[in-house]
Amino acid sequence: MSQSQTPTEGAVQAPPVFRKVTTAVVTGSAAEAPYRVDVRAGAHRLGSDEPVRRGGADAGPEPFALLLSSLGSCTAITLRMYAERKGWPLADVRVRLGYETDGRSGRISRRVTLGGELDEAQRARLLDICERTPVTLALRAGVAIETTEDRA
Repeated sequence: MSQSQTPTEGAVQAPPVFRKVTTAVVTGSAAEAPYRVDVRAGAHRLGSDEPVRRGGADAGPEPFALLLSSLGSCTAITLRMYAERKGWPLADVRVRLGYETDGRSGRISRRVTLGGELDEAQRARLLDICERTPVTLALRAGVAIETTEDRA
């Protein structure tokens, strides 16, 4: 090693080790409704569809509504868990979300309503925690998506 190199320079780093966090299976058939799909996430089942204005039957939330629901659910759950651990009187949480795009990039707006007898420092801390929920971090970091084909 030269004097200008640090011990980690030039060293081969091990690839990251990923662990499975959750799974979902989505199936669709044009037989019933052109864009409706069935979603199985763990033991839970729900449907998704495109709105009528985009040729769907509006038989379930559209995909971006599911994305927003994931972020909102994670936000509300994380805040409740944090407040519970701290013994704070958080009575309820409401998270309103919207997705906007200019055709090239998008942005999500998140408005949080905190119910309960919280002081200003607790409210500020909970809003700070919103920025570190697992789904928030995944969306902000970007997630690698690897697509392969499973043949029947």
